[in-house]
Amino acid sequence: MKIGHVLRATRIDHPERFRLADCDTAHTHGIDCDKDAAKQHLADDVERLRDLQERLYAQDRWAVLVILQGMDASGKDGIIKHVMAGINPQGCEVHSFKQPSAEELDHDFLWRCAQRVPARGRIGIFNRSYYEEVLVARVHPKILAEERLPKDVVTPRIWQQRFDDICAFERTLAHNGTLVLKFFLHISKQEQRERFLARIEEPAKRWKFSMNDVNERKLWHHYMAAYQDMIRATSHADGRWYVVPADHKPFARLLVAGAVVDALERLELEVPKVTGAALHRLNAARKALLAEKPSPKRARKRSRPNR
Repeated sequence: MKIGHVLRATRIDHPERFRLADCDTAHTHGIDCDKDAAKQHLADDVERLRDLQERLYAQDRWAVLVILQGMDASGKDGIIKHVMAGINPQGCEVHSFKQPSAEELDHDFLWRCAQRVPARGRIGIFNRSYYEEVLVARVHPKILAEERLPKDVVTPRIWQQRFDDICAFERTLAHNGTLVLKFFLHISKQEQRERFLARIEEPAKRWKFSMNDVNERKLWHHYMAAYQDMIRATSHADGRWYVVPADHKPFARLLVAGAVVDALERLELEVPKVTGAALHRLNAARKALLAEKPSPKRARKRSRPNR
């Protein structure tokens, strides 16, 4: 299954022409979303991702930051669960950013996320991120007021200033070897409704539901406007946005997995080769180990059943 054309179609390379209304949340771009076929293809991508992550870790030159944004129930948790399932936990870290703490509010809006940027050789996943500061904080002015910023700083230009700061931050990451991949999981209001109802109906998922989720739906158009402005202002060469049609969960997972695999393959990751003096030391260690007299194997004791 080839999804290269889908990656190009959903990556925002010309943000000045971007309109969120032009993006169909149910469009699968001709990709077969049959459950079994999608499951097998995703398994293949996860296997490829596992190999690439091992090379990334061994090479220890690049880091990868995956940012997931989207309305509630858009599938962020599912992406993390199904796409990143095969990655070695030692080389991957997931961070979910909720309401800022008192300490975090005493710093600039990028500070708490900057503390969690992945180290070289690792993949970091942000379930929501510093982008909340140009989304939720924009839709809910009282959140901005609670940040206790100096009055002279809170001007009509604050959102553009934050866009500029975000782009500068991501460029700094890129210039220091961090690959930034950003995904907006674009779900329709109707599909969100269906997923909320499914949560309510299924006892094991009711804990995920909050009445605040329903209240936020009343501000849907405000959020869509904020997302459109955000993507227009922050899709740049060192951090392009992918607008992922998210009404079909299997398709969304395939697209994110394909984008991450494609990006890692472009890094041409290789396991470091041992040469020169290091290789001589390795061969010497091999000879020493082979020269050791093997210890006799000890017979295993059979455990007696309790009586």
